[in-house]
Amino acid sequence: MDAKKVLACKTHEVATGQQKIVKLGNLPVGIFNVGGEYHAMLNVCPHRGAALCEGPQCGTTQETPHYDFIYGQQDDLVRCAWHGWEFEIKTGEFIVDRSIKAKTYAVSVEGEDLYVHL
Repeated sequence: MDAKKVLACKTHEVATGQQKIVKLGNLPVGIFNVGGEYHAMLNVCPHRGAALCEGPQCGTTQETPHYDFIYGQQDDLVRCAWHGWEFEIKTGEFIVDRSIKAKTYAVSVEGEDLYVHL
């Protein structure tokens, strides 16, 4: 069955490193711009049902081989405001346990129109 293509917003409404929350029918969806690529995620955290996409678009601390930490994955993650769980925007995967995923949707761009495929 083919996904339903729904107009979400205009591309200029979603700046790099920012998100926009839209309502597509009765679904709340976060639209993200990660380095010029657009992604869509259901605005529901799989942990406790919080408004996941309203958390900050961010990176996270990462380990190095020298027993120190660096800040990486800048703007690749969304952090749930309730409990701090971090999910990769492109895949929806929880970075601590990849088997836990937030729902993501395919996105397409036609001119300035950004479509989410539900």
